[in-house]
Amino acid sequence: MKVLGLYSGKRHSIGPKLSPTGIYKKPRDVVEVNTLGIIDDVQVDKRFHGGPERALHQFSLQSYQRIIQRFPLLYKSALPGSIGENIVVEKMNEDNVCIGDLYAVGTVILQVSGPRIPCWKIDEKFKQPKLQLFIRQYQLSGWYFRVLKNGQISIDDEFKLLERPQAKLSIRYFLSQIDIQPKTAIFIEQIKQATELDPDWLHKLL
Repeated sequence: MKVLGLYSGKRHSIGPKLSPTGIYKKPRDVVEVNTLGIIDDVQVDKRFHGGPERALHQFSLQSYQRIIQRFPLLYKSALPGSIGENIVVEKMNEDNVCIGDLYAVGTVILQVSGPRIPCWKIDEKFKQPKLQLFIRQYQLSGWYFRVLKNGQISIDDEFKLLERPQAKLSIRYFLSQIDIQPKTAIFIEQIKQATELDPDWLHKLL
C-alpha cells in the first residue's frame, strides 16, 4: 500500500454564517507530522477534529467512488482531498482497517483511534443536501490516527501494517454498531477491551 495523496489547509469560512472550517485542503508532496497532525494544517473545531486522538484523517478512494455513484454530478468535485482528509492510501477502506491498527509510513508511526463522524460542512461545501447522511448511513466516513512517532511522510511512501490488536473491530463494524439501541453485550465488551480506542467514544457509548 502506497501513499497516493497528502493534504493540508488553512482556515476558511463556510456556510451562510461564515463558520470557520479547515475542510478546504491542498495537495502536498511531503509533510512533517507531530502529535497534533501535519504541521501548519488547520483543524478548526477541536471538539470533533484535531488533538492528539484525531491528529490525522484518512479517507478511502472506494468511498469517493461510492459517493459519485450515488451523486453523479459530483464527479468533478468529489476528488481525493475534498472531504477534508489529510491522507489517501491505495486499497485501505473501512472494511480492512481496524481500531488500534499500528502503521509505519515514512518515518512516522500511526495508530487508528476511531472513525470520523461527518458534519454539515460536507453538504455545504459540495452543495449537496444529504451527502453527509449518505456517508454516515453507508459507513464511508474514514478514520482518525494518533501519532506515536513524529516524522515525515511523502507521496509514494509505503504504508505498512505493524500490528492489529483488534482484528474484529473494523471501522465499518464499529460504525454499524454505534447507533444500535440497546448496544449488544458483545460490542460493549469489545470496546471496553479496545484500549486503543479514542476515550471520547467510551464516554459516548458506555
